[in-house]
Amino acid sequence: MLFLDTSQFLNSTFVINRFTQSNYHNICDELAAIDADLSTIIKTHGYPPFWSRPNTFETLVHIILEQQVSLASALSALNKLKERIQELTPARILLLTDEEMKACYCSRQKTVYIRYLAEALLSGQLNLVELEELPDDVIRAKLIALKGIGNWTADVYLMFVLQHSDVFPTGDLAAVNALKRVKRLPVNIAKEEMLSITNKWRPHRTIATMILWHFYLSSPKNKTLIV
Repeated sequence: MLFLDTSQFLNSTFVINRFTQSNYHNICDELAAIDADLSTIIKTHGYPPFWSRPNTFETLVHIILEQQVSLASALSALNKLKERIQELTPARILLLTDEEMKACYCSRQKTVYIRYLAEALLSGQLNLVELEELPDDVIRAKLIALKGIGNWTADVYLMFVLQHSDVFPTGDLAAVNALKRVKRLPVNIAKEEMLSITNKWRPHRTIATMILWHFYLSSPKNKTLIV
């Protein structure tokens, strides 16, 4: 297992840009003032919801289950796991057999990922409370060092759980497709070009993304695709 030394960050002072429920609408207004397309979304659909999740093992399991499937399917699997073991903890999840995990709609691959995450938490390789005081790049490195966790999962964790304010998830189809529609971009636009467009929203790209998701969800057919 890979252990990253984070003591230098825990013992130093640096600014972590976060948003809160109290400043959320103000940041939306700031973005609307510099971007006419985001302004139009807010005027048409109102402010986006304040999406957030607790910093728990259950939340990370939920995000893993959401990888490449509909949110309804992921939530169904999560609820089956909770129904079987009541409280979703690393120790309890490791007691489940392959057959029991399969009965909870967990694929073989995601079963491996969830168990690896549980073992990382129990061994101390990953400490969720410690992540709350670390910068984006260190958090991302610690998460993607785990089997089954990539940049999309790390992005969702940074945005929804830790409320870090300057993340644009290039691997999220809903966000990318909404950006293309709002900015009338070519379908095959390069990732680098998209990021250059989002740079205008720094240091609040997370909130800009939530405005884009809000726009995307205005189409009923897309309502199951948001995290």
